Amino acid sequence: MPKVSSVVVPYAAYLRVYEPLGAFPEPERGHWARYARRPERPSYQDELRRSLADLVPTPPVAVPVQESGDAFVLEVDGVVCVCPWRTRLRGWQALEDLGGELPPPVLDAVLPPVVRRQAALDYERWLARNPDARPWIRTATWQVPLNWFVLVADEERRYDKGTAEVPPVLRYRTPMVQARRRVARALRTLREAVPEGPLIDGLVDVGRWLEEFHPRSLVELDYGGLVHVLPTGELEDDHSAADVAAGIDALRRGDGEAAGEAYARLVERWRAVRDRRSAN
Repeated sequence: MPKVSSVVVPYAAYLRVYEPLGAFPEPERGHWARYARRPERPSYQDELRRSLADLVPTPPVAVPVQESGDAFVLEVDGVVCVCPWRTRLRGWQALEDLGGELPPPVLDAVLPPVVRRQAALDYERWLARNPDARPWIRTATWQVPLNWFVLVADEERRYDKGTAEVPPVLRYRTPMVQARRRVARALRTLREAVPEGPLIDGLVDVGRWLEEFHPRSLVELDYGGLVHVLPTGELEDDHSAADVAAGIDALRRGDGEAAGEAYARLVERWRAVRDRRSAN
């Protein structure tokens, strides 16, 4: 397993949307244009370090007091695309889901009820003033949701083994129009084969989220900290997007056996990750 930094890396994967600068209104567009010209910008590891540091004080800081002015930046065919962190908004949303992730005694020890109640009230007031707010980043811990793999294709996969100092990278990037088209095609096939289920619900949800962004955006699926859970050999052989595509294509052809085989490969691969979660 590769050497990691002294900071514990949360085992999380990320789904990001990078929008072209033209999609942002002024003065935000100007801010991101200046930001993109910086010679150095913080990484997602820096964001994680800041979040972990907020849990140290007593009482802990559940959600940042101010919204982050940082972002991830890509240049695609000469067009600068930006994925704002929106750490405060994502913190509020993660706090809403935290009750289902941790046992009550553990949750109360990490974030006391009074801290959570105040954060919930702050979010309610903020949301009343910003009803159309949405994050550019989605996070999943100890897994990559299967519906995320529908958005990408195996030929868009990039895997770098890394070094002793640099961790491996496994990620996919695809144009927004392709991601939306794949969601629509997959939903048609799944609804014909299986009237309802968690994969369909997840696809509907992520499809609605994608509709909120500029059509010339870029979608990125990043394994993030999960690269520290899977051994190098398994990472290299991980073609989950291809397995999801094969399963949906088999359903489209009416080949239930081939669809079942693709699903079995996915279950076996991701069971190992979930088992490590239980061990921790």
